Amino acid sequence: MPPENNVDLDEIEKFEKLASRWWDPNSEFKPLHDINPLRADWIDDLAAVRGKSALDVGCGGGIALLAMARAFPNSEFHGYDPTTHAIERAREKAEADGLTNVTFHVASGEDLPAEPIFDFVITFDCIHDMTRPAEV
Repeated sequence: MPPENNVDLDEIEKFEKLASRWWDPNSEFKPLHDINPLRADWIDDLAAVRGKSALDVGCGGGIALLAMARAFPNSEFHGYDPTTHAIERAREKAEADGLTNVTFHVASGEDLPAEPIFDFVITFDCIHDMTRPAEV
């Protein structure tokens, strides 16, 4: 039996409404735009990203993942998020920026394959989107 979904639907609805502003560098997402190059370097220090595949669970509009895709063009990135409009914006931004090393999926962590297929997994800024964060 698949696990019960651990997604707070009110949070998903909130981020669906914000989707048009994910890539506005002066929106409420400005701090994420500002910090994500630093996050990419920090993750590289921990996981030696170059040439590896990574999954970002709860990627939202892809701000962190696209920063990593830019920084590490020889790596492969996958973003999972249950927010349809945010994923659409992430795909549009990746295409507009010519990033071919990143794909986005409308999915939650519970939708992950049983066998690990990524070298490492990241998740940022999404613990508040879960109904049972202690189970993560």
